[in-house]
Amino acid sequence: MGLSETKIKVRYVETDQMGIAHHSNYYHWFEVGRTEFIGQIGMTYGEMEQAGVLLPLIESACTYKQGAKYEDELIIRTSIAQLTGARITFGYEVLREKDQKCLAMGKTVHAFVNGDFRPINLKKVNKTIWAGLESVYYSSA
Repeated sequence: MGLSETKIKVRYVETDQMGIAHHSNYYHWFEVGRTEFIGQIGMTYGEMEQAGVLLPLIESACTYKQGAKYEDELIIRTSIAQLTGARITFGYEVLREKDQKCLAMGKTVHAFVNGDFRPINLKKVNKTIWAGLESVYYSSA
């Protein structure tokens, strides 16, 4: 379960005049993949926030290899690339489903903070969420 796969289809609104998906959409797709990934550990993003754990974005990157086109069916592969008590790094691959071609690779880094946006050590503050993330992280290593 260390990897989540989310399928999406490139919509017309996400493309430019050439029919290529605009680069900014990849970050939206990363969020869709991350949300699905969190769901696989047995809770929603909303439930995590209700438990007092927020994940603000502190860093992001994307390497574009080939453009996704209008109506391409894509697979967003999401995994945990790094996990510490203070931060989590998600890794992403965007694949075109029909030929499994990797179109882009990216990452987002998130801090663990409380409702007042103060940094927390998730290992100490919420052992249940930590255990869920840790089990997924080590199952993919």
